[in-house]
Amino acid sequence: MAKNNLPTYAIVELIIRLAKYNDSIGDYKGHAVYDEDVIVKTSTGTIIFPQILIMKQFESPEKITEDELFATGARFKPLS
Repeated sequence: MAKNNLPTYAIVELIIRLAKYNDSIGDYKGHAVYDEDVIVKTSTGTIIFPQILIMKQFESPEKITEDELFATGARFKPLS
């Protein structure tokens, strides 16, 4: 999926939701799409989102489980 086809605000919403698990994630700065994953740059590091999770946030955010959010939050890598 091309970068232009992803709803950026769904990524921002996910970052806000992930702040519950990791308040050091920071603010959205940009993203790049790679196969099935999206690498998102934030003000404090990077995090990898599965594209399917972003689309789930866009289409049915209530269907995202706490386990999915926790697992995604664990993929955050702070700036060195």
